[in-house]
Amino acid sequence: MAEQHGKALVPQIRFAGFTDPWEQRKLGELFEESDERASDREILSVSVANGIYPASESDRETNPGASLANYKIVHFGDVVYNSMRMWQGAVDASRYDGIVSPAYVVARPNSEVYARFFARLLRQPMLLKQYQQVSQGNSKDTQVLKFDDFASIGISMPVSENEQRRIGGFFDRLDSLITLHQRKYDKLCVLKKSMLDKMFPKGGSLYPEIRFAGFTDPWEQRKLGELFEESDERASDREILSVSVANGIYPASESDRETNPGASLANYKIVHFGDVVYNSMRMWQGAVDASRYDGIVSPAYVVARPNSEVYARFFARLLRQPMLLKQYQQVSQGNSKDTQVLKFDDFASIGISMPVSENEQRRIGGFFDRLDSLITLHQRKLELLRNIKKSMLDKMFV
Repeated sequence: MAEQHGKALVPQIRFAGFTDPWEQRKLGELFEESDERASDREILSVSVANGIYPASESDRETNPGASLANYKIVHFGDVVYNSMRMWQGAVDASRYDGIVSPAYVVARPNSEVYARFFARLLRQPMLLKQYQQVSQGNSKDTQVLKFDDFASIGISMPVSENEQRRIGGFFDRLDSLITLHQRKYDKLCVLKKSMLDKMFPKGGSLYPEIRFAGFTDPWEQRKLGELFEESDERASDREILSVSVANGIYPASESDRETNPGASLANYKIVHFGDVVYNSMRMWQGAVDASRYDGIVSPAYVVARPNSEVYARFFARLLRQPMLLKQYQQVSQGNSKDTQVLKFDDFASIGISMPVSENEQRRIGGFFDRLDSLITLHQRKLELLRNIKKSMLDKMFV
């Protein structure tokens, strides 16, 4: 947080060359309320999550019959806020020219203000609390922050507009990187969903909609019991593994959830690399995977050891197909979803379609492994960038 030198406040982290203390100002010295009206410009919206954006880019429909006669003009650089949601952070400095609903407040900056710096400053947690304190109304749902009350709030800011520009530009670039990785992540997730649908036959067909070049033979129908046998080897001296719907099989040591150190591991089941492991009570949700680890799992899991015809990473995807999830539910034993158990004998009775060629299985399994690696890469970069942003927002403002 900020450090105090006498009465001067400076941020914990600054760009090189800036040493002057920040100055304290009232927002009313820096902004004046603008009440220009128009109806013939692009409609803009302000949200807590996305700041200011063209309403045409929103999934929510604008009311085409609504009168725009009283809409307020917004110029590039104006600060706009939702008077009823300001305490949640519904404020931004506009990158667009347009118009906004009369419910918004438009604050036009003077020459001392670099708007993109204020886009971040005005969302700082300390200020959000102040908006709430000076808003008028009896409850959070009815509180309104009028411009005069906004103007009364004191803030700390760099004397140098150049320092404002450096800080604003830094966060703009960081936000662009976050958006880039978010878009890549979203596109890869959509691609994976589409390929899972098209690279496995459906509706009784033995031919997938999309195949790798060189594979033309029909897939064959088999029972899972012909391909897997239940394994009941036990051990207590190996790495503990877990199986979840979201993450498949992973070492329990990588989980945020604590394992019970006092629990007996005497009955834990051995898992070899390539074994298919499923949660007998959550199989219908997709709690199944082909293991990339050697280790042990709780006796509540079923360990299915594949024979030589099976490439496990292909089955890691096949066994999560929606059509199969329905079948697991149908053959599970129990009166309700919460008590249903899929025993190995019932798992073994299920029919599936699979490529005759193990090489085709390998190509499909490898394709999805690479896709998952890319998805994980962008997910980790996203988390890293968001953590950097959170830390910098804390350390670069007084």
